[in-house]
Amino acid sequence: MADPSSIERLRLIMTRLRDPDHGCPWDREQTFATIAPFTIEEAYEVAAAIDSGKPDELRDELGDLLFQVVFHARLAEERDWFDFDAVAAAICAKLERRHPHVFGDQVVHSAQAQAQAWDDHKARERSAASIVEDTSELAGVPLALPALARAHKLGKRAARVQFDWPDPSGVRAKIDEELREVETAVSTNEQREEIGDLLFAVANWARHLGIDAEEALRLANAKFERRFRQMETLAKQRSIPLQELQPDDWEALWSLAKRTPCLCFRPYLAFNWPVQ
Repeated sequence: MADPSSIERLRLIMTRLRDPDHGCPWDREQTFATIAPFTIEEAYEVAAAIDSGKPDELRDELGDLLFQVVFHARLAEERDWFDFDAVAAAICAKLERRHPHVFGDQVVHSAQAQAQAWDDHKARERSAASIVEDTSELAGVPLALPALARAHKLGKRAARVQFDWPDPSGVRAKIDEELREVETAVSTNEQREEIGDLLFAVANWARHLGIDAEEALRLANAKFERRFRQMETLAKQRSIPLQELQPDDWEALWSLAKRTPCLCFRPYLAFNWPVQ
């Protein structure tokens, strides 16, 4: 018998892992709900691998994400819902249906026009599927999305029916308003609510500027972590415990870390900063 394809081999491995008698105890115990957090985590690992610029790492992380798809499909197959082939067939049909300019005779003249056509097509699909379901323009925006990403999608959906700021300056003014409300909030509950409103406004300002707020924050997190690790390295080189650093020391370290992006991987660099 010929060796199975890699996809078929992966499906066979998944079936073996879920075997009631001879499978893996951990894999047998899993459900859609318990696997879902791992699926989300693997998607973020793919994004991190893309940022790393390492092809081998990206390959491995894409494999981990593919395994999640196979895992969910196997769980569904065991319930006689659908199998992996049905998942693949459904996405093939959707892609062909949503690209009539490629697989049909429709003409699209730009990427922007295609993005609008894609959104229009999705809206028609939601409308057709919502005969007895949620008919809101906001229906189908996943609750499990990261909050900033969900704010972006909610704002984009509302904008489809013209509930939106006319331009970025309007959102910028809203941010100033929300900042004032944060500053005047008294209780913790009020502050939490106003901070939430501020973050929602920032996410929509980013949307108006054509920036993905979730990606922007992810990059900012990475930059902060990189610079903080650089400061730790610098302090260690001087044999100074972090707890002994004063505000001026931290400020000097931060300024130096900003000027030396790859400092953590460089040999000792002599420098001076005030130590009190």
